[in-house]
Amino acid sequence: MALYKYNTSGVFSEIKEKPFKLERDIQRMFETNMSEIMGLEMIKSEFTIKDRRIDTLAFDPQSKAFVIIEYKRERNSSVIDQGFTYLSLMLQNQADFILEYNETQARNLKRNDVDWSQTKVVFVSQGFTPNQREAVNFKDLSIELWEVKRYENDSVSITPIRKSHASASIKTVMQNSPEFKEVTEKIKEYSEENLLKGKSDDVVELYESYKNAILNLNTEIEVKPQKWYISFKKANSHICALEIQKNGIKLTINVAKGHLEDSKQLTRDISTVGHFGNGDYELKISDTKYLEYIMSLVKQAIK
Repeated sequence: MALYKYNTSGVFSEIKEKPFKLERDIQRMFETNMSEIMGLEMIKSEFTIKDRRIDTLAFDPQSKAFVIIEYKRERNSSVIDQGFTYLSLMLQNQADFILEYNETQARNLKRNDVDWSQTKVVFVSQGFTPNQREAVNFKDLSIELWEVKRYENDSVSITPIRKSHASASIKTVMQNSPEFKEVTEKIKEYSEENLLKGKSDDVVELYESYKNAILNLNTEIEVKPQKWYISFKKANSHICALEIQKNGIKLTINVAKGHLEDSKQLTRDISTVGHFGNGDYELKISDTKYLEYIMSLVKQAIK
């Protein structure tokens, strides 16, 4: 992707790429800005376990799952084999990952507090080959590719490589491989289809109405299905979540207590009770009567 500077005279000048000289520089940038770039908690740099070194260990506070981040040095190396090796390593050594989290974060995370089914590996590189991109293009594969580029004006672009909506299942390709079967049985990729399965046509239609309304608030909003709900994000900022229920939808808005302007008082304060999704406000929805007004509430969470 070419970038240009547009001056007041209406003249374009190309901003040339300035590649990172060392992969360590990319790692340092990500680790220093982990929350801003990926919305994750930084846990450990150069985490070693069972004679294997993990570049960066992080934790996703929304999905309650660990994330392994590797910085690729060889453009032609396999991301599938390495990714599955790390996923298997984590699943077989859960206690070590929890211990590291508790020591660095000074918390008391327990094994059951972690959703191991949402564990994932992220590869970061200045560029991926077509073969590497195609290798991870499976809808239920917990391996992601992120491309990073630096430019001569000190700008940086970070782009998660999206998977095709028509991507096949990794299980159909690796079904006869025992080592892959162990990982794919424990780690799952959740989808809207999973969460809407078995729901009535009325509830599905209600969800589609609110989903489309939320997406229309900003072109950068993305749908991110989780285990129990569907999250809506802009970059790494969580905006709201829709929990599909039997007779309606529960909407959680990611606004801190005392900062939501709700003149109709449709929402309730959930800051002191357990709930899915981020934010201190929620409301139950059974129709589209207040759709426009509710979108004005959601819009307050967009940064």
